[in-house]
Amino acid sequence: MIVLRSQREIEKIRKACLIVTEILECLRERVGPGITTWDLNAVSEELADRKKVKPAFKGYHGYPYALCTSVNEEVVHGMPSRQRHLKEGDIISLDFGVVCEGYYGDAAVTVPVGRIDESAVRLCKVTEESLYEGIRRATLGNRLSDISHAIQEYVEARGFSVVREFVGHGIGQQLHESPQIPNYGPPGKGVKLKEGMVFAIEPMINEGRPEVEILEDHWTAVTVDRRLSAHFEHTIAVTRNGPDILTRK
Repeated sequence: MIVLRSQREIEKIRKACLIVTEILECLRERVGPGITTWDLNAVSEELADRKKVKPAFKGYHGYPYALCTSVNEEVVHGMPSRQRHLKEGDIISLDFGVVCEGYYGDAAVTVPVGRIDESAVRLCKVTEESLYEGIRRATLGNRLSDISHAIQEYVEARGFSVVREFVGHGIGQQLHESPQIPNYGPPGKGVKLKEGMVFAIEPMINEGRPEVEILEDHWTAVTVDRRLSAHFEHTIAVTRNGPDILTRK
């Protein structure tokens, strides 16, 4: 069942989302050669504690950290490590969420570590742009798969591939609610979009093949060809005035 949120509820979700955005901005500033993914996780926990909110991911289905740190060929759910020092030329996806007053916010960004090569720049640019292509379709009367199709069409026209195994999702009083939102598929399918729907839209885009595999930690997903992957995510609400990006100041 897809829950339609009241304006009061959407404002509560927005409050959580803006905290996520602020923490991700702080983390982005910390990213640089030499820092460990463990350090970034520690910063995320410290900032969440200061804001008096709970990290959404820590303990979720047994995930032990507050932050997902996915480097280079890691697609999603990369686990922070004291041994993982970022180096010049890496890219890192920072995926973070909080629960505030019973409502969740969730967002992700992919950040360059120092100077990165042109192919990595292009991958990140296309992935972020595809997110906004999907968001633009989150309007009253459209179908759910119109979001999915817009992302896939934009990405594949530019020579990249869409991960199938992981999808966006509804969000509100739970981190993952109905519906699932794939980043691929034909247009005009699925439920009609209605005012009050709240989604986390999150394209995960690969430089090479779309397939992924899970490492022995049972969490980290990597590209099968070990080429780069990028990930961007916003939480949005469907409104009569168009999509409202709750994770944007």
